[in-house]
Amino acid sequence: QVQLVESGGGLVQAGGSLRLSCAASGGTFSRYAMGWFRQAPGKEREFVAATRWAAENVYYGEYADSVKGRFIISRDNAENAVYLQMNSLKPADTAVYYCAADDRLVIRSTPEYWGQGTQVTVSS
Repeated sequence: QVQLVESGGGLVQAGGSLRLSCAASGGTFSRYAMGWFRQAPGKEREFVAATRWAAENVYYGEYADSVKGRFIISRDNAENAVYLQMNSLKPADTAVYYCAADDRLVIRSTPEYWGQGTQVTVSS
């Protein structure tokens, strides 16, 4: 099985930045699609960003329209980690952010593995 642990959440002012980290273990990391989802109060869990396999050790980032141009996903296969750099944060970004993994080239809407989540709160 794959285990995921998120970190880096916290309280930040609007316009600020945070960098979320996800440490993975228990699988062949380079073969897994990795992504980030979030769930705001009263809303369904939604897709935020994911890595899309393009070639061996080459990945492209995919993003929800709401975060394009502000968030950047990256991964470090040597460290079994995926990151989400969050810039120009807005109060609407407030949510619990979840790291996810899937044994696929492209992550599914319901990935196989989830972390426990990390809270991101953006104040105005």
